[in-house]
Amino acid sequence: MNSNSFPGKAEWLPVLQYVEELHQKCTYPAQSPFPHPWENIGSGYCYGPAFGHWDIVHAVMDAIHTRQEHAKLQLVNNLHNMSADGFLPGVIYMTNNEVRWNRTQTHPPVWPAAVNEYIAATGDRSLLHIAYEALVRQIGWFEANRKAEQEGYFYTDILNHLWESGVDDGIRFDQISTGKYACIDATSHVYELHDIASAWAKELGHLDESSQCKARADDLKQFIQNKLFDEETGFFHDIWAVDRPEQRHLAFEGIWAVITGAASNEQAQRVIDENVLNPERFFAPHPMPTVALNDPGFELRMWRGPSWNSMTYWASRGCMRYGRMDAAKALLERALDATAEQFKRTGTIWEFYHPMLGDQTTVQRKPYTPFNQPCQDYLGHNPLIAMAHLWERAANSISG
Repeated sequence: MNSNSFPGKAEWLPVLQYVEELHQKCTYPAQSPFPHPWENIGSGYCYGPAFGHWDIVHAVMDAIHTRQEHAKLQLVNNLHNMSADGFLPGVIYMTNNEVRWNRTQTHPPVWPAAVNEYIAATGDRSLLHIAYEALVRQIGWFEANRKAEQEGYFYTDILNHLWESGVDDGIRFDQISTGKYACIDATSHVYELHDIASAWAKELGHLDESSQCKARADDLKQFIQNKLFDEETGFFHDIWAVDRPEQRHLAFEGIWAVITGAASNEQAQRVIDENVLNPERFFAPHPMPTVALNDPGFELRMWRGPSWNSMTYWASRGCMRYGRMDAAKALLERALDATAEQFKRTGTIWEFYHPMLGDQTTVQRKPYTPFNQPCQDYLGHNPLIAMAHLWERAANSISG
């Protein structure tokens, strides 16, 4: 893509160009276990070259606008490593000529959204058969391995603090006892798996399977709306925290019900107006902090307060799903402004950001490890090109 084709403000252009160059530098020739050239999380990732299950989705969202064939091949690489039972490894590490991954922990299954985005942008439906088959297998894996007590789904964060949700040291699990309890993020993600599977099955002519997936999606939607929404906060929470202020936190994960479309319209509008656009909660100078600014547990430490551009991207998609182009535009513009400012100061993109636009070196990663600052040149959670295009879409919708 010609750099002049990047949408948005002139101030964003240097960081957008940098990100696209970094994407290309971080792409390697095909090697086992990847059948095609593969892209790593970013050259500054502290644990070395790696292929991330939801990190690659954010890279794909960028590549859809710059290198569409590359985007397609990354989706194929990702699904190539799904096991027969539907397990998809969270991160595949490629260090010291050794390939390794955790064979029990997955990461959020957001890849179907990238398949839909690729198809919408290119019209190429050649992935649909392989994607649908993989999606059915993954649904089966979640049903067999992550079904919560009674209803909903969980991530193993609540059992072993190994951070399957991708939200390391998540504040939601500080005080809760272990158990297979419904998590708002996992339940919303599996709802979306069924919802997308229903649409894909219908398109492929599998009408009975489509109806079954839709029925399951409808059940989960009702559960999320009726059991995981808190009237007091106007936000979604894990089942153990709803109506229990002593265990309740305003953590970003609650917005997944809006992102996936599981929220009712009334609930979504409350989430957006009372939380997403609230400067005391998530509408920080660099949105969206992973914990609300006014939450007692907020701190400038990885996933416990700092802002991740990928999360702002998903939140903006959720706003647009419910017709709130104004909110999406505001979130994206503020995040891109802040990222461009930090790039001007530091000459790099960061794993996550100071939500108040402060000094990046004051933001902690993991104090109990040798890596206690956010990684630099980190692509995995910086879909900045996709964010600029989404901003353009929202802006055009408002003006047109």
